[in-house]
Amino acid sequence: MPGPREGIHASDVVEGNAGPRGGVKALPGGAAGRDTIDQSSQDAGTTAKLSLRGVRKSFGDNIVLSGIDLDVAAGEMVCLIGASGSGKSTLLRCINQLEPIDDGVVLLDGQDISEPGLDLGPVRQRIGIVFQSYNLFPHMSALQNVLLAPRRVLRRDSTAEAEALFARFGLAAHMHKYPDQLSGGQQQRVAVIRALAMRPEMMLFDEITAALDPELVGEVLNVLRQLRAEGMTMILATHEMGFARELADRVCFMDGGVIVEQGPPERIFSAPELARTKEFLRSVLR
Repeated sequence: MPGPREGIHASDVVEGNAGPRGGVKALPGGAAGRDTIDQSSQDAGTTAKLSLRGVRKSFGDNIVLSGIDLDVAAGEMVCLIGASGSGKSTLLRCINQLEPIDDGVVLLDGQDISEPGLDLGPVRQRIGIVFQSYNLFPHMSALQNVLLAPRRVLRRDSTAEAEALFARFGLAAHMHKYPDQLSGGQQQRVAVIRALAMRPEMMLFDEITAALDPELVGEVLNVLRQLRAEGMTMILATHEMGFARELADRVCFMDGGVIVEQGPPERIFSAPELARTKEFLRSVLR
C-alpha cells in the first residue's frame, strides 16, 4: 500500500490532474463502492475558499474518511448531515488539522494546509472550531476564557473586542461570571465567542447543540444565524434538520466516510435522489 499523503498535490487540484491515488475526479460508484451524487456549487479548487480532494483518514483498520472531495465558497454555509459514525466530526477535525490526514489534500485559499511539517498555528487562527463540549476553564470567568488565546497566541490585548462580542451575542451581563454560573446555552455561546476572538476567516461547528436542553438550542442557533448574515464561511455537522433546511446554502449527506449526496437544502430534503439519503431522512424526520 502506498505511504500516507502520496499522489495528490496542490497543483493537481488546480490543474485537475489526479495522482496515482486519485481523488480529484469522483470514481464511478463513489469511494466506498456506492452511488454518489455531487452537486457542489464550486469549480474544483479555483474559486473555493476551502477545497478538499481525495481526503482519507483511518484509525487503525477503521476507515473513517474514504476519499472526500468538497469545495466551500467564501461566505457559504455548508451543513453536514448523517448518522453518528458517518465521518462528520472527523472531517471537521481534518479540515482544522487537529487530525492529520492519511492521503489527499486540504487547500485554504489555494494553499496546502495539510502538508506534513507545516506550522499549524496560523492555520488554526484562520479556521476556528467549536465542539459540543464547551471546554471552558472552570477557574476563569467567561471573559478570561475568551481573552486567553488572543493574549498568549496573538500577543495582543483584545479586551475591548471581546466585550463587543459578548454584547453582540447577548452576553454582556454575563461575561464576568464563571462557567458554572452559566446555562449550557450561555456556555456554548461563550465557546463561539472564544473562537471568534481569534478573528478566523471561517468557522467549523461540530454538533454544538447536541449537549443542550431543547429549550436552549434556539439561542445557540440564533448565533449561527447572525454569523451567516454577516458572511462568515461555515461548515456545520448537525442533527438540526430544520435549521439546515432553513439556512444552509448546501447540505451534504455523509455515510460510511463519503459524501453520498449533496445539493441545495430544498432538493436534499424534498427530493433526494439516492435511496440511502431517503432512508436516512425518513428515519430522522418522522
